[in-house]
Amino acid sequence: MSQRSDVPTSATSPVEIGFGTDDDLPQIVEILNYTAANSIATFATRPTSVAERRDWFDQFSSTGPYRLLVARHGNQVLGYACSQRYRDHEAFQQTVEASIALHVRCRGQGIGTSLYRALFDCLADEPVHVALAGIAMPNDASVALHRKLDFTEVGVFHEYAVKGGQYISSLWMQRLFPR
Repeated sequence: MSQRSDVPTSATSPVEIGFGTDDDLPQIVEILNYTAANSIATFATRPTSVAERRDWFDQFSSTGPYRLLVARHGNQVLGYACSQRYRDHEAFQQTVEASIALHVRCRGQGIGTSLYRALFDCLADEPVHVALAGIAMPNDASVALHRKLDFTEVGVFHEYAVKGGQYISSLWMQRLFPR
């Protein structure tokens, strides 16, 4: 599946960041499917559909610790950042897993930084103590983005996943929220 050819490739285009809506989900799925087919940044090995991503999408709200923010140019989704439940256990109620995905043409333009900053601003008054992020390696750009936003390295899961016959390691990082 190819990405939309009319997505802006310049940071000079106005970008709006807001809560994810139902209308954004098809383009989010396009971004995820492109990433799944062209990198190890996601462990998905087959395309997904809007229907398959519905439960994932429905976990988000405009309040609380589980948020989905979308960067848009007009009606086009450039990328998203989200915070979701880390694990389904009461001990992790103040822990979220943060993730981000950008349209391939929108990387390296500051959109990811803007998305994450907006997400963390939303979470500042929520009962979140720590955000975790797992980054499939190698991915120098993602590591740099997370470091820029005060994530620190906490460890590596070595060769714990397989995609396309390749063992994949993930660097895990965390960002503490001051209280």
